[in-house]
Amino acid sequence: MRVSLYVVVGGFALLTGCQTLDNHEVTKPEAETVATENTVPQYYLASPAESAQITDVWERIRQGMQLPIPDQKLVNQYRDWYIKNPKHLEIISERAAPYMYMIVEELEKRHLPIEIALLPIIESAFDPSASSASAASGLWQFTTPMANHFGLEMNWWYDGRRDVPASTVAALDMLEYLYQKTNNNWLYAFAAYNSGESRVLNAIKRNEEKGLETDFWSLNLPKETERYVPQLLALAEVIKHADEYGISLAPIENSPSIEVVDIDSQIDLAMAAGLANMTTLELQKLNPGYNRWATSPLGPHTLVLPIDKSEEFKKALAETESEARVSWLRYTIKPGDSIGVIAKNHHTTIAAIRAANGMKNNTIVAGRHLIIPVSADDKQLYAISTSQKLPKKTRAVTEGPQLTYKVQSGDTLWEIARHHKVSVKQLTAWNHLSKDSKLHAGQQLTIIASQAPVAAEQIRTVSYKVKSGDSLARIASKFNVTVAELLEWNSLTPSQYIQPGQVLKLVVDESKLSA
Repeated sequence: MRVSLYVVVGGFALLTGCQTLDNHEVTKPEAETVATENTVPQYYLASPAESAQITDVWERIRQGMQLPIPDQKLVNQYRDWYIKNPKHLEIISERAAPYMYMIVEELEKRHLPIEIALLPIIESAFDPSASSASAASGLWQFTTPMANHFGLEMNWWYDGRRDVPASTVAALDMLEYLYQKTNNNWLYAFAAYNSGESRVLNAIKRNEEKGLETDFWSLNLPKETERYVPQLLALAEVIKHADEYGISLAPIENSPSIEVVDIDSQIDLAMAAGLANMTTLELQKLNPGYNRWATSPLGPHTLVLPIDKSEEFKKALAETESEARVSWLRYTIKPGDSIGVIAKNHHTTIAAIRAANGMKNNTIVAGRHLIIPVSADDKQLYAISTSQKLPKKTRAVTEGPQLTYKVQSGDTLWEIARHHKVSVKQLTAWNHLSKDSKLHAGQQLTIIASQAPVAAEQIRTVSYKVKSGDSLARIASKFNVTVAELLEWNSLTPSQYIQPGQVLKLVVDESKLSA
């Protein structure tokens, strides 16, 4: 699927830079009788009555665990790291609260290993907005090709990779597919989820040809994949015995906490939040799949809402006409205007303007009027629009243990980064901040320890005037960015032409520009 993760707790830095693990071995609970790797477990599905008696989803997960936990060096080292850093899982257990019940329900419905519910801890630290340098995104870290293959929509308005219910279905579809493709072996399937089925199948074939063992532990796979599966097994071990290891997981009520509501049409997120008696940012936090100030005109027409807000919202929505769910502006076309510039200035798309005005092409006439969909709340528009977020080209972390730093009065991003021997760019990427973000005392920042030297970075926003003969690809190459980033930063579509004299915005790292 990809070879970069958003957050990894161990990796090479853990194995070489934390020698204390071997000197302070943590004793495992007495070994349980487990099946061999290639056994296909008959996963236990609790009856509704049994599930109702369990009040904490973590306990439901513990009771359903059946994957064998082998006595392997990497499994033990990851287990020891989690035990020595209990705050990591405590924080993640709070992040998982809105989604874990839904994930467990879907797993049990499909009779899949309950341990799969722990994969988002490795993939994204249960952050639906997480993105990696390999262009993977969301709770389950889908790349664009895999997202397309498993039915997730992605466009200017919406990215299904960050839609938790939709991406969960896609991730489980993918894992079921990989399980079948890898001869019904879950360790193979997990490895394939990380690095692709071809790598796993080719590694098995190479061992067969050499007369070697073909269990997961005998395969020659990318280092990250060789650590990915042990990390999942270590997580299962630690969570199953959390009390014995002194790890406190925030209880998650064993009942639905969110509901996916069908809204049947496009809606302004600020208006939807008002109907649900929530703030726009509270609504956006549960719906990170929406890139803009409104849901997509063409769908999906759904919103994720807290279960205790859904009925109130549905009642208020039923009393709101579809035409009133988005605000409209009557715009007078000025000489020199283009539909692309008008769309950009109003934070919408050419397609949305054309659809609203029944236009067959992009031709506009000065003095005439256009109806343009606009945000009902300009302040919130800037807070949630993708164009205001960090560029997607963030440096993923694949190695090193995760630390939590509490901001002190007077701290700056530069000082914190220098103290922990990381870059400001890394610090902002890990915490979804911009380099201009204001810190406040008590704020918690995630920091990934690494032994790798950090190059100096010179990130800034620049304006570039298009010259005769320029193309998007040529400009992207010149500034060491991607065409997709150019399109996003400038609200362009792939079919649009750029004109000499047109000014483009770019976010560049000057330290990486060629002389």
